Amino acid sequence: MASGKAVQSSGLAEPPARCSFEFRSVAREREITQLGALHAQRKHVLIIGPAGVGKSALVERLREQLTLLVSSKSAHLGGICEGLEPQLGLTPAGLKLLDRKKRLREALGAAGRAVVFDGVGWTGPKVSSFFESVAERAPVWICTRSERPWDIGHFWPLLARFARVEVHPFSLSETQALVEAAVRIGGIPPGAREIVGWLQRRSAGSPLVLRELLEEVATGHYDLSSPEALRRLDLDRRIHEVFPGAGSGAADPRGKSSRVK
Repeated sequence: MASGKAVQSSGLAEPPARCSFEFRSVAREREITQLGALHAQRKHVLIIGPAGVGKSALVERLREQLTLLVSSKSAHLGGICEGLEPQLGLTPAGLKLLDRKKRLREALGAAGRAVVFDGVGWTGPKVSSFFESVAERAPVWICTRSERPWDIGHFWPLLARFARVEVHPFSLSETQALVEAAVRIGGIPPGAREIVGWLQRRSAGSPLVLRELLEEVATGHYDLSSPEALRRLDLDRRIHEVFPGAGSGAADPRGKSSRVK
């Protein structure tokens, strides 16, 4: 999440720094184990789950343990080349995109490492053909929100070759464990334990939304026993989602939020 930005000389108060939470220690161990085993077997993998469920974060965590090559922008060949070339020591060198694609395909095969294409949506013929050609040379992981043919496009017939790993939203027990971990390290006040159910409902188990909610809780500006304050907390989260540099709300004992003017 974005940190609070210092407000330049305009007479406005500086928005407080916002805490960022990592969920590594208490979540996704089952998926980590499953993907680690598939990596050892050099399998092609489809990682599927709704937006905000943490597919990219899961890949980043695995990247620390496994020898993964990761394309974070996989919608177009240009973005794929830009993302993967530096990881292989390649530069554009004035080459046309077609030549860069061919060179990259051969380099990925020579590297012999699993290649992750993150953020895959609708695939056109050219991107699908590139994925298929890489899959003939190295293990390929596809991260996507949907495996339906009308969502994933031309690559859909090839998914039969892929092991499927579904990333689910957090359960209530996982949300409770995350809140407890955040309280133990002093990231959020102990009163957050009493609103675990509310956090689960508001986030619908989405790690992204849960992290944003906890960042608001961490400011200490809200009376967590007040339903009105919790509504304002969620409103502030939505505002910060759109405007990351906006000032945080400060809740008074009645749950009313005073915003920086």
